[in-house]
Amino acid sequence: MNPFFLKPKNIYDTILNFDNMYPKPYNKYEVDPYTKTRIILLTGAEFEANWFSHQFSRHCNNNELRRKIAFTRRIEQQQQKKLQDLKPIDENILETTISYEQLAVDLTARLAQNEPDVNVRNALNFALLEDFDHLYRYSNLLEMDYHILPEKLVGRYTEIMPARPTISHHRHPYDSIRKYTDYKTADNITKLNVSIITAAEQQTMNYYMNIGGYYTSDYGRRLYQEIGMVEEEHVSQYESLMDPNATWLERLLLHEYTECYLYYSCFMFEKDCYIKKLFEEFFEMEIVHLHRAVELLKEYECKDWQEVIPNGEFPKLLELGENIEYVREVIKNTASLTALEETYVPVCSLPCDSRFFKYQNIVNKNVDCVPSHFVIDEYICRNGVDYRYEIAPNPLENLRNRKCDNVCVGREPLCC
Repeated sequence: MNPFFLKPKNIYDTILNFDNMYPKPYNKYEVDPYTKTRIILLTGAEFEANWFSHQFSRHCNNNELRRKIAFTRRIEQQQQKKLQDLKPIDENILETTISYEQLAVDLTARLAQNEPDVNVRNALNFALLEDFDHLYRYSNLLEMDYHILPEKLVGRYTEIMPARPTISHHRHPYDSIRKYTDYKTADNITKLNVSIITAAEQQTMNYYMNIGGYYTSDYGRRLYQEIGMVEEEHVSQYESLMDPNATWLERLLLHEYTECYLYYSCFMFEKDCYIKKLFEEFFEMEIVHLHRAVELLKEYECKDWQEVIPNGEFPKLLELGENIEYVREVIKNTASLTALEETYVPVCSLPCDSRFFKYQNIVNKNVDCVPSHFVIDEYICRNGVDYRYEIAPNPLENLRNRKCDNVCVGREPLCC
C-alpha cells in the first residue's frame, strides 16, 4: 500500500455535520480491549496533528499557507471529536486509564520489536517498563476504589505487576533528552515509530494532566499527578528522537503519512464492523490531507515527497496484541537502569553526588508520601497482598513480594 498513489477525494466532501460527527459509543462490557486502545491511539494521532498544525501556524508569516493548513486542521479536529466520543458515558476515568496504560505497554512493545534503530529501540524499552508499572499502580487503585478487576479490562492479554517502580522514574530533566534521528537516512519504520510513540505518549500526558483533578479521592488525584509528571518525561524523551532539522512542511508531510499508516493499520485489524468502517472513512480523509501536504511542499519549498519519504510503500502494518514474554525479558534485563543524558546505565554505576540522586532526594523527600507507593501500601494494608494478574512469578526476584511495595529497584545502588 502506497498512499501517495491513491486518488484523494475533494476535501469539501470530507466535512462532517454535527449529526454524523457524533458516533455510536462502544459497549464497555463487550468491546475488545484492542479496539479501545486503537481508538485512544488514533485520538492521540489526531491531537498531535492538530497541535503541530497550530504551532506551524504560529511560526508562519504567510497567510495563504496558514489558511491552507487551517482547512486541513479543521477536518482533523472533527475526526478527533468523533473518535473521543466513541468512549461510552458509563466508562469511568479510571477504566479509561487502564486502556491508556495497556496501549502504552503493548504499543511500545510492538514498536520496539520492529525497530531497527538501536537508539530508538532502547528508548522504547526504557519507557515501556515505566508504563507497565503505571498499569500496575492504576490497577490497584481501580480494584480498591471500584472493585473492578483490571485483568478483565485488559482481556488478560497484558500482565499486571510491578516493573521499575514509579518512584524510580523521577529523574533530572537533563536526562530526558536523547539523540535525534536523521529523517533523511532513517528507515520508514523508524520515522513512523518515533511519530507514533510521541503522539501516543503526548495523548496520555494530556489525559492525566486534564482529568486527574476530577478524580474522587485525594490519593487518586495525587497518583494522576505523579504519573502525569512521568509522562511528561516520556514525551520529552520521545520528541527528542525527532529530527529538528526537518522543515515545517517536511514535518507536515511526515505527520500526514503517519496518520495514513495508522488508520490503515487499525482498519485492517479492527473486528468491530461499525468502528472498522469509521477507520476506513478516516483513512480516506487522511489521503486527502497527505496529498494536500505534497502540494504544499512542492509549492512552497519546490520539493517532491520522495525527498522526505523515498519509498512511500507502507512497512509492516501495526497490529496491537499481547507481548507478555517480550515485556518479561525487558523487565529481567533492564529494570535496574536509569537514564544518563543520551544513555541508560545501572543506577549502581552513578556516583553518590549525581544529579539523579539529588533530584530523587528532593522530589521523593518522604517516601511514604509518594503517591505511587502510598496507593500500593494502602491496598496491601486493606487486603494483605497487592493486586496482580501474572501468568508466572515476576521475572525479577526483588519484585515478587506481594506484601511489601519495592521502592528500591532502579533507585538505590544496592538493588542493581
